[in-house]
Amino acid sequence: MGVSIDNLDEGKLEELQGKVIGDVSGAMGLLLSYIGDRLDLYSALAEVSPATSDVLAANTGLPERYVREWLSANAAGGYVEYDPATTQFSMTPEQAVIFAAEGHPHCMQGFFQAVMSAYIDEPKATDAFRSGAGLPWADHSPCLFCGTERFFRPMYAASLVDSWLPALDGVREKLERGARVADIGCGHGSSSIIMAQAFPNSTFHGFDFHEPSIDHARERARAAGVARNTIFEVVTAKEYPGKNYDLITIFDALHDMGDPVGAAAHALDSLAPDGTFMVVEPAAGDSLEENSHPLGQIYYAFSTLVCVPASKAQEVGLALGAQAGEKRLTEVLKEGGFTQVRRATETPTNMVLEARA
Repeated sequence: MGVSIDNLDEGKLEELQGKVIGDVSGAMGLLLSYIGDRLDLYSALAEVSPATSDVLAANTGLPERYVREWLSANAAGGYVEYDPATTQFSMTPEQAVIFAAEGHPHCMQGFFQAVMSAYIDEPKATDAFRSGAGLPWADHSPCLFCGTERFFRPMYAASLVDSWLPALDGVREKLERGARVADIGCGHGSSSIIMAQAFPNSTFHGFDFHEPSIDHARERARAAGVARNTIFEVVTAKEYPGKNYDLITIFDALHDMGDPVGAAAHALDSLAPDGTFMVVEPAAGDSLEENSHPLGQIYYAFSTLVCVPASKAQEVGLALGAQAGEKRLTEVLKEGGFTQVRRATETPTNMVLEARA
């Protein structure tokens, strides 16, 4: 039958066109935000605010004409403030947090960097679409690895020790006494390092199949002063060594794995009899209807470009996707041999599942 464009509803057309214009505005704003982050323009403006474009240009050593146009775009988008009486630009505390407060859980610059990596990798993603093949994690732009770590680390720092671990049955007490922990798909090691700092009596083994990320993790651990109780190794989620771990964790990575059932089975096999498997995954309902909102759109988009291709590049290639939902994730964990799975806690962006034998 197809779609006829002969009889348009002008009201619906204008509404959709307005949404698309807003999306394009956001896309361009994101690009300029990424550039502003790379050039330290936001942090400089936060320090000298309020300031004219001449003052900010002198402060950053950048050409005034480019700085003026960048500031104008940011002001038009509501990312910075502008006073026409003084021709000065400034930032509110909220704008400074979003665009300049590195390490703050509400700072978005890591998110912007990760999104930019998807734009950089568009030709690879398009080729994967055409062929049906996967796109290995290691073949992505390094911006993805750095941006992902920058985005997730502050949220883990805000929630992991004070909220997520206490929501698990008896785990915090074990960690305080001294426990063995395996952190699977640890990336740059943020989650392992945060736990190692909080629980110096415990030992944390970080495993990831991406060697450059493990190199970063080792450097970060030394810088954080936790090299004594952290060990990082390059190995897959189904092959990491060790038995009788008191806690095994996977942060925002199970859905990226080619064989998440196999990873769950290996976790079960390597847990202590009374051990706990903590799986942190993106917040999602169990249906497309439940996920039809801006955050769901973002997760589905990242899943299309990164998560599904990464899974399909590995053995099995189950391709859970970043919006698998609690029901599907529970099925995967139970297929792996776990008999008890519950949602221990949640945030607006993540769910925390606790699985036991």
